[in-house]
Amino acid sequence: MADIQEWDVENEEFWESTGKKIASRNLWISVPSLLAGFAVWLYWSIITVQMLNLGFPFERGELFTITAIAGFTGATLRIPSSFFIRIAGGRNTIFFTTALLMIPAVGTGIALQSQDTPLWVFQLLAFLSGLGGGNFASSMSNISFFYPKKIQGLALGLNAGLGNAGVTTMQIVIPLVMTRAVFGGSPMVLQASSGTLIGTIAKGTDTYIHNAGFVWLVLLIPLAFLGWTKMNNIRTEDVSPNISGAGGSFLKITGMLMVGFLTSALGLYVILPDPTGLGGPSWIKYPIIAAVLYGTVFLLKQIPGEIKPNLERQYKIFGHKHTWIMSAIYTMTFGSFIGYSAGFALAIKVIFGFQHIQTATGWDHSQINPGAPSALTYAWMGPFIGAFIRPVGGWIADRVGGARVTHYVSIVMTASALGVAYFMREAYRSATPDDFFVPFFLLFLVLFAASGIGNGSTFRTIAQIFNKEQAGPVLGWTSAVAAYGAFVVPQEFGEQIKGGTPQVALIGFAIFYGICLLLNWWYYLGPKAEYQNP
Repeated sequence: MADIQEWDVENEEFWESTGKKIASRNLWISVPSLLAGFAVWLYWSIITVQMLNLGFPFERGELFTITAIAGFTGATLRIPSSFFIRIAGGRNTIFFTTALLMIPAVGTGIALQSQDTPLWVFQLLAFLSGLGGGNFASSMSNISFFYPKKIQGLALGLNAGLGNAGVTTMQIVIPLVMTRAVFGGSPMVLQASSGTLIGTIAKGTDTYIHNAGFVWLVLLIPLAFLGWTKMNNIRTEDVSPNISGAGGSFLKITGMLMVGFLTSALGLYVILPDPTGLGGPSWIKYPIIAAVLYGTVFLLKQIPGEIKPNLERQYKIFGHKHTWIMSAIYTMTFGSFIGYSAGFALAIKVIFGFQHIQTATGWDHSQINPGAPSALTYAWMGPFIGAFIRPVGGWIADRVGGARVTHYVSIVMTASALGVAYFMREAYRSATPDDFFVPFFLLFLVLFAASGIGNGSTFRTIAQIFNKEQAGPVLGWTSAVAAYGAFVVPQEFGEQIKGGTPQVALIGFAIFYGICLLLNWWYYLGPKAEYQNP
């Protein structure tokens, strides 16, 4: 498609006559492209459950680590992705970043064909799957430029909500596609019962786990074609005024992604246990995340040529106090959604899939629970609710104000997290943990729903606080910070489950939600609010 030289969607006449049609076309290609990105980024949350069911020779903690690696890398890659649109253009960015997802998808399909594939291969593929997580920042930044402020809550909510539905899509599609020889190859035999959306799959059933990687090519190939032929670069001064040709744009994106991969690798090396990394203490992940954020921003600025001045202009967002406040609040909403999406299925499997029997020497968690709920049957429901309710949150926020919606969301999330913590503790101390599954599961659904609504309301708040040039990069930056939830939540679940105290993770999250409640009230609702209910 031709580049757009004139773009003034705040002008009602231009919007109705020209802008609306172009914006809608770009949005409806952006949504499935982002959906595919989320699917490839987080498919390890389902694949690792099935690896456990198939008897892959890895410890439970190692499987949590695979999911966490994808989460960490995807979050870090959002930092460079936040600035792609100004440097490379929307069309060039969405096409190229969507095409790159074929690399981890094909690699995963190949690696899963053998149980002899070493752990480091899966960790490397999870590392590359982070590309899908990074795509969110550039996608949201791009769509923010296509719509007027008055409907950005809805537009961004649709892009994010339906794009995030890639989590649910993946959680439904992968268990189903693994039951058939869709892409050929030899099956593996289930060592423990599994499940799909439509019911339980018995132990001893043939399973084609490698389909979990190959199936995404069905989406990625046509989406890359549509991105190239139907999307637009906006060439106005406040969007992408000085982009080079397609080849040059792809090289710039690649170089900036390499910075994110480098800092991710260094951070993971310090955090991950031996033999993958140095095995630093559990608390070190938080200062390391801060160091990776700083290091990535710093190194990007060192890239020579025209990238540097463009970044310097966009880096003005870091001098704006509300960039940091909204980073915390957005982490409460999106960070929770993506983190719980990454760890929910495996947490169900580990907490409710085994009996927990107290012995003279401690707790025995090794016996399979015959009444266990299937993680693959239930895990998709939370992300489904969280993703599809997100546009509703944006729509409500456009009418009553983003901060007001976020206020009530914060209260609900704090209370729900404490409730989940209680039932987690009771289940992990019971020989019949399934007795506590229903309240645990329902409260988790409330958490997912609240996080989705709050995600939509925070989009509205950001769009109101920041000017047009800054809003896109701020959306990308805050999403990068929040996306570390996809690393922190599985890591915390794994560490606390190993210590026998899974409820501690949820109590910690509830405390964080309470802090965000206070921040939101003080800056955006209270008598001294700097922006009144944006």
